[in-house]
This record gives sequence, C-alpha cells and structure tokens, in this order.
Amino acid sequence: MASGYMINRGALALGIHCQRVCRNISLTQVREKKRWMRAYTYIMAKKLKLEGPPPPKPRSQKPNWDFHAEVQAFNSRLHENINLELLKTAFVSLCYLQAEQDRRQGLGMDSETAALVLRENTQLSMGGAAFTGSFLTDWCRASFPSLPNEGVAAIVGHLTGSDVVCRVAKNLGIEDLTMSAECPIPDEVLCSTFMAVIGALQESSGAERAGFFLRDFLVSQLIGKDLFDMWVVVDPMGLLMEELTHRNLPPPEPRLIRSAGASTVLPLYFVGLYSDKKLLAQGPGETVLAAEEEATRVALRKLYGFTESRRPSDFSPQQQPQHQIAQTICNN
Repeated sequence: MASGYMINRGALALGIHCQRVCRNISLTQVREKKRWMRAYTYIMAKKLKLEGPPPPKPRSQKPNWDFHAEVQAFNSRLHENINLELLKTAFVSLCYLQAEQDRRQGLGMDSETAALVLRENTQLSMGGAAFTGSFLTDWCRASFPSLPNEGVAAIVGHLTGSDVVCRVAKNLGIEDLTMSAECPIPDEVLCSTFMAVIGALQESSGAERAGFFLRDFLVSQLIGKDLFDMWVVVDPMGLLMEELTHRNLPPPEPRLIRSAGASTVLPLYFVGLYSDKKLLAQGPGETVLAAEEEATRVALRKLYGFTESRRPSDFSPQQQPQHQIAQTICNN
C-alpha cells in the first residue's frame, strides 16, 4: 500500500516536471514556403493578366543554338543528302535579308559593311513549287486515271495549300530553322521555305529523291480525306450525267429504296441510282433530295476510283537494286 502510494506520487511529480519543460520549448512548423512567395506570385499573375504573355522569340535568339549543327541534324533526320550550302540558302527568306540590312543601316553602318553575304531562297522556292505542282499532278493522274482535270487541280491545290504545307513544315521542324523578319513566322514565308527545301533537294539529289520526299510527306496527307472535301461540286447530278454520257451509258434514274421514321422528327431515306437497270450507288439522307445528292456523290466516287475501300497507295520505302545490296554486304 505504501509502495503504491509512493509510485503515484513519483509519477505525478514527473508529469508536472514535463509540463514545465514543455512550456519553455517553442515548436515551429516549416512548410517550405517563404513568406514573400504568396505576394510575389499574386503580383506576377496580375502583371501577366494586364500585359499579356511575352512576345514569342525565334529559336535562334534562345541559348544553345548552332545554325550549322541544326542544319546538319535536319539533313540527317530526313535521311537525305542535301548540299549544306543550298539547304542553308533555303532557310533564308527575303524579308529577313531586308530587315537585317535595315537594322544594320540604322546602326550607322555604311552600305558595304551592312551588306550580307547570305542569299535568299526565292529561286529555290520557285523551282520547288513548280516541281511540286508537276509531280503531284502526274501522281494524281497516274493514281486516279478517271478523275477529270478539275478534280486533279482541286487535289493538287489542297496538297499545296497553306494549311497542309504549314502543318507538314512545322512537324518537320522547318519553322525553327527559318530565318524570318517576323515571329511567329507567317504562313506565306513558311510555305516558301518548304518549297525552297524541296528545290534544294531536287538540285542536290535529283528529281527522284524529291519525288519520294513529296510522296512521303505531302501525298500521305490524302489518307482519310474525302474527294468532295477537297473538290467543291455544285451540281453533282449534272456531273454524273456527263460522266455517264462519256461512257455511253443511259442517264441515272433515282428511286426510293427504303425509308424509316417518315412521320417522326428524324426521318431516314435511302435513294438508289439506276442506269441501264443496274444499281450504281445508294445513299442515305434526312430528305429524299439529300439522299439523292448523297447517292450521286457515292456514284461519282465509284466512277473516279476515290472510294474509302480503294486500294491503299504504295508508301513503301524505295527498294535498292540487287547490285547495291550486294556491294553493301561486301563492304560490311
């Protein structure tokens, strides 16, 4: 009994002593956040909202930039053997030369000192654009022999348009290498630079390698595209009648094949086109006229060979001749 009383007295005294010690110790929590960070972040966010994002800077004005090394890497990345001097010329636009000369003259330099040794890419761009147009036209006529000249021109115009060319050029990294007076680079300058690269490839490696380049990067943009998304036809029925007349076939006869939900808000009609008692095509639509127009477009796709189920284009790599393969094996 006495021993238990003594133990309780000792535990109580120890607890009071621990409380007195803990009162003298100040514990602070550290959140790894500085006191000035919240105010600084708020001020910078408010400044960004008022002034907007900073203007973009070209890649050549950022650190770790070597134009010669980047051009060599671009050449190797494409697995091409383009002359480096021609390739460097292809990336120099006319607006960049004019802006650089004006800047040097504004600094007080005379005309001889302000003159640049660089050459602009106008001639290369014109040559590349002419070769691109002729190659794409020949490829379309060889791949779709039944397609009229208007359709061929529409496909070539789509492939050489600024939207397609700029997207391909940006994916290839041409935008970072282009020397332009404006940033971001305008679409016209980027398209001109892309055509200049093709012109440099044609002069360095020949028309065959340039054709393979266009086939791999431009012609492949036709994958998943519909013919009438590129070629606007106002009167498809009139065009179909002309095509059937050239083939000595009777004019098409539209007939309602089947329908569903005619008395609802979402009706569906199927119209078939017959010629010489043979079904040419059929198409759906919310109205009979819309279904007839869709059937007409389906018939035109079949006549021109531009259907979704057509044979895929051959984008396989170039096959080396047998003597080159044997020589490569012997060298290894």
